[in-house]
Amino acid sequence: MAMAVTMEVGNDGVAVISISNPPLNIINAAMLAALKEKFGEATRRRDVKAIVLIGKGGRFSGGFDINAFQNPSGDTSDRAIESIDLVLNTIEDCKKPVVAAIEGLALGGGLELAMGCHARIAASKTQLGLPELTLGVIPGLGGTQSLPRLVGVSKAIEMMLFSKSIMSEEGKLLGLIDEIATSEELVRVSRLHALEISDGCKPWVRSLHRTDKIGSLSEAQELLRTAREQAKRTAPNMPQHLACLDAVEEGLLHGGYKGLLKEAAVSKELVQSNTTKALTHLFFAQRATAKVPNITDVGLKPNHVKKVGIIGGGIMGSGIATSLILSSVTVFLKEINSEYLLKGMKTVEANIQSLVARGKVTLDKARKALSMLEGVSDYSEFKEMDMVIEAVIEDIPLKQEIFSELEKVCSSRCILATNASSIDLNVIGEKTKSQDRIIGAHFFSPAHIMPLLEIIRTEKTSPQVILDLLTVGKIMKKVPIVVLNCTGFAVNRTFFPYTQIPHLLVHLGVDLFRIDRAIRNFGFPLGPFQLQDLGGFRLVKASGKEYENAFPDRTFRSPLTELLLKNGRNGKSNGKGFYVHEKGSKPKPDPSVLPIVDESRKFMNIMPGGKPISVTDEEITEMVLFPTINEACRVLDEGVIARASDLDVASVLGMSFPSYRGGIMFWADTVGSKHIYLSLKKLSEMYGSYFKPSSYLEERAMKGMPLSVAVEAKSSLKSNSKL
Repeated sequence: MAMAVTMEVGNDGVAVISISNPPLNIINAAMLAALKEKFGEATRRRDVKAIVLIGKGGRFSGGFDINAFQNPSGDTSDRAIESIDLVLNTIEDCKKPVVAAIEGLALGGGLELAMGCHARIAASKTQLGLPELTLGVIPGLGGTQSLPRLVGVSKAIEMMLFSKSIMSEEGKLLGLIDEIATSEELVRVSRLHALEISDGCKPWVRSLHRTDKIGSLSEAQELLRTAREQAKRTAPNMPQHLACLDAVEEGLLHGGYKGLLKEAAVSKELVQSNTTKALTHLFFAQRATAKVPNITDVGLKPNHVKKVGIIGGGIMGSGIATSLILSSVTVFLKEINSEYLLKGMKTVEANIQSLVARGKVTLDKARKALSMLEGVSDYSEFKEMDMVIEAVIEDIPLKQEIFSELEKVCSSRCILATNASSIDLNVIGEKTKSQDRIIGAHFFSPAHIMPLLEIIRTEKTSPQVILDLLTVGKIMKKVPIVVLNCTGFAVNRTFFPYTQIPHLLVHLGVDLFRIDRAIRNFGFPLGPFQLQDLGGFRLVKASGKEYENAFPDRTFRSPLTELLLKNGRNGKSNGKGFYVHEKGSKPKPDPSVLPIVDESRKFMNIMPGGKPISVTDEEITEMVLFPTINEACRVLDEGVIARASDLDVASVLGMSFPSYRGGIMFWADTVGSKHIYLSLKKLSEMYGSYFKPSSYLEERAMKGMPLSVAVEAKSSLKSNSKL
């Protein structure tokens, strides 16, 4: 059914106005105009006593069309005024009662339309929410005014600031929903309700005129003050949080109409902001990751993966097991002996208990999940597996031995996956004959929480195996990115300079804690040294060797990691790293690490003229992040990844690159290829080949082109017929 707004008038005198824009009944400017027209017609007609607003196809509306934010023309800036006209003048001030019949979901603009009506009847388990802030904007169809008046200031702030949806049952308790009906009865009950308002048997309530839920003004202002402090602390670079609170406050102090004008002005401003552009870009980029050329578009059907074997119950293996059993997949966890196996099983239990404690998982779901986990100490059960994931330490001979063994014990249709984070897959599988079934399933730690799944294909991996792993990723609610095999794959390969260059800076005399601070101020949750503490220095050393072998010309050989290990430090795992890690408190810089840093500096002796270099915080950030962009350019140039936008998603979800900057390549394009190129050229002249601009970067800088375009034609993922 095409996009349309239709109206039918029944014998009972109720006009049913329907929104149809499958699948989610997304609203756009044309539909707002059509709604206004239908409401005008219903108001004029003498045979209409009341109006019911519904969404076709079992869904009310998923909100306003986000595409408008990507192209903020007159359409969006005038929309705010149009929306006041529709929600306030057309619906709320309508001379006939209007009831919203809500089913499935009413999100964003959809819920705002419903709140403009004089009553709301919902089917059970209908999702209600205002998630606009996740896209850098604020509710723009009156939501900042009507929600606090319907559910109270505290709950409204929580729903808007945290983009927290509620179900219709909770909505009924809060007063957002007037009645709950079954899906079959929804329209009938709504028609009756509308007629009862018309006959004076039910209250005719206009949301913007209500004050009973607001409480005292001083209490409301205190709630807003606390929310502002929290927003400044938790989302310091997100202007939409404070803007939303400003609009709420304006309405509380000066009335709903003034509040609507403030909301309109702020919305117009935010739509033009870099934050909105970045977050909207990410929203679409994340949806695009599921489309993989020559895999998802060639008519293949996925095989069901119901039983998965996991080898290794350490942090990664137990995290993957947790994620799978919570997705109703049976897991057989294998370890080398009963002691390690027990430890692995206990870790899975602890993971699930922590999710229960945080209210993320119900007790019932936790029990069901744990019943799907079984521990084994040999391969006898592996004959039945649909997929096996190897999650042991980064040790090539050990991984090769495991894959040779798996080839013997598993069925010929079983997918053989590795969670290797940087080792070339061809090396891992070189002693097997089943190379078409070997694939990388690189999860990010902790695997049951981090949403990214990097799927690594070799030149021999079959399209069916890739599709099956994509499907498993979807079941696990992960965001999968399909990449070509190379050292470090796409994410760790792109970010290897991010772990290397800070060591170079330290040896040039820059304070390591200052480097971490500069990167945190840029928007990363952790600086590079704190991140190394988290992973442990053994991992830093092992992956460092891989990069040294693959990219010797741009690897900085830092003696610091080795010195720290000799000193009995291994990062967070033994509580001693660059930071002091004490249970229950935030990591604190450890001054006792500085003599080891001095020893490393003396050994390297690379400070120009023996003196520390002088740099600003901005220069530190550029020296760490520009080589990372440079490596991303090489990854794109070599066709390791299909789209620049995939790298944006991967950088945010896998490396915690700040989402409000849109991802690594989106941010690079806001900085500009020319500035990055010239900075790196100068740095490479001063400090060596670690900073040498790639030919891809140079070419685009010379032509004044963005780094993210014209990649697709070159990508092997698209064009290489072998793949």
